[in-house]
Amino acid sequence: MNTFGQIFRLTTFGESHGPGIGGVIDGMPSGIEVDMDFLQAELDRRKPGQSALTTARKEGDRVELLSGVFEGKTTGCPIGFLVRNENQHSSDYDNMRNVFRPSHADFTYQSKYGIRDHRGGGRTSARETIARVVGGAFAKMVLRQRGIRITAYTSQVGNIALTGSYHDYDFSLIEQNPVRCPDPQKAEEMAKLIAQVKADGDTIGGIITGVIQGCPVGLGEPVFDKLHAQLGAAMLGINAVKGFEYGEGFAGVTARGSEQNDIFQPAPDGTITTLTNHSGGIQGGLSNGQDIFFRVAFKPVATLLREQHTVTADGTPTILKARGRHDPCVLPRAVPIVEAMAAMVILDNLLLAQAYK
Repeated sequence: MNTFGQIFRLTTFGESHGPGIGGVIDGMPSGIEVDMDFLQAELDRRKPGQSALTTARKEGDRVELLSGVFEGKTTGCPIGFLVRNENQHSSDYDNMRNVFRPSHADFTYQSKYGIRDHRGGGRTSARETIARVVGGAFAKMVLRQRGIRITAYTSQVGNIALTGSYHDYDFSLIEQNPVRCPDPQKAEEMAKLIAQVKADGDTIGGIITGVIQGCPVGLGEPVFDKLHAQLGAAMLGINAVKGFEYGEGFAGVTARGSEQNDIFQPAPDGTITTLTNHSGGIQGGLSNGQDIFFRVAFKPVATLLREQHTVTADGTPTILKARGRHDPCVLPRAVPIVEAMAAMVILDNLLLAQAYK
């Protein structure tokens, strides 16, 4: 499945070491002013080589819009786009042609399809997420007109974690450090850990927290398409993601219902609100008007710049030491991807809600 969404739909194509990564966005509302500076800035947040903590691969990641935009505004027609690959070092992967990298998709793809692109993982490479960031940027252009804001940040790297809730942090500080953490002191500690792990030829994982503010009541569908289920599927479809939780999540299992229930009360504007938000902005699978907050767990990157035991395609034991340019920690570059996936889910549900009226 290379298509995401129901009304707002993104179809992606391309491989890590092919000519480029691209996609088609369908269902984009017409008449939306296209902010090219914002679109490129979103891609710049994801692109490689932006700091010493990321892969050294240098890519401009300049997006080309091929259709669906006229005189600076969306037309309602499909938006085709392409980001060309410019800095592939395919020879770095020659020693992996017939070897299965531990914890990668090499073995499963070879078993399913009988063929695989060993150069950077081909379609399984996280470079495919370029297209998701483009789709998410267009979704954000619509959402910000509706007063909906989506923010994500690194809240944990290894055993270094923020202890407060998202209310405790200044979101304007997120982009002030290469880790994209709103706590400057913790960000420095995280950066040092990532640098040490990189020096060891190893990798490290962590957690990204996402917050959706300004979401109206009633987004989501009953039973199988609950809003949190859609968000979970969106996040679990990102490379290296191993877990998703929203609201109090797993931590809430130790509390009693009397401690967890969000008590309803009248709001000053005459609407209904809740005294607390343990539910994370979603009740019965539908948004309830409160902030939606969630956490996404990322595993350590599977490619290590150190020797690992593995086997060849015919099952012969061997030793693999990866070459090339790889991220020691995906968290800093994954922040805009988490935002993009959340934005597409929310816009898709907004458009679906409009269809009911």
